[in-house]
Amino acid sequence: MPELPEMDNYRIQLSKYVLDLPITNIVINREKSVNVEPDAFINALLNRQIIFIERRGKHLLFHLDNGRRLVLHLMLGGLLYLGSLEDRPDRNTQIEISFANGMVLYFIGLRLGYLHLRTAKEAEELMSDLGPELFDRKMNEEKFKAIFRKRRGSLKTALINQEIVAGIGNCYADEIAFAAGLRPSAKLQNLTEDDLSGLYQATRDVLIHATEAGGYMEHPLTKDDPLTGGFNELCQVYDREGEKCNRCGDDIVKTEIAGKKVFYSPGCQHER
Repeated sequence: MPELPEMDNYRIQLSKYVLDLPITNIVINREKSVNVEPDAFINALLNRQIIFIERRGKHLLFHLDNGRRLVLHLMLGGLLYLGSLEDRPDRNTQIEISFANGMVLYFIGLRLGYLHLRTAKEAEELMSDLGPELFDRKMNEEKFKAIFRKRRGSLKTALINQEIVAGIGNCYADEIAFAAGLRPSAKLQNLTEDDLSGLYQATRDVLIHATEAGGYMEHPLTKDDPLTGGFNELCQVYDREGEKCNRCGDDIVKTEIAGKKVFYSPGCQHER
């Protein structure tokens, strides 16, 4: 499932191509992917413009020039492709949005995901259960530590809980735990102040690095996109079961916590 770096990568790249361009056509191939009748959805978007793209947690919010929002959640298996009619992807698409410059934004794999048309108030209400953004200007080390200091249970379970902090999923929870030198199973109530400081720095470092590298999803956003998926080769533990740890040389282990797969290096990640 796309996480914060993947969605931020989409936000940054799409903002270069589709802002302030009239929407000229909409195709809906799967009615369940939208929240209103297809004709109403199409009529609401035709000739509108996307003026801003915001990421909130694992969502993208496309701000329209009439104040409404398109709320995108790709969920498991969802991805985006931006191209012409000629280089359309060889995949089933659920939604296609065409722009005045001839580009088409293809929404793929929305078996569980969706693109909903909402008012600004409705979009805000939908996001109300999400925890704080890790890169919000109001977030700092002390606020981060306060959030986790009062929690109990495993580190991994807390990191992927969208009501605690927004945007982290399975992959980056494991990568953050590795960078912090903690096992994903480490108990939050046993972490020291130094552990929490290290966790804060690891969280920032991993998510910034992953975003700059284009996230781990390998399917390019555009035909000439050299960035998207670049972090896939840079993961230190995620999906690396049996490989040697680059830091300590131990074999990377795969296990489960609360039904979620977990990867870690036993030689250099410590239990608390």
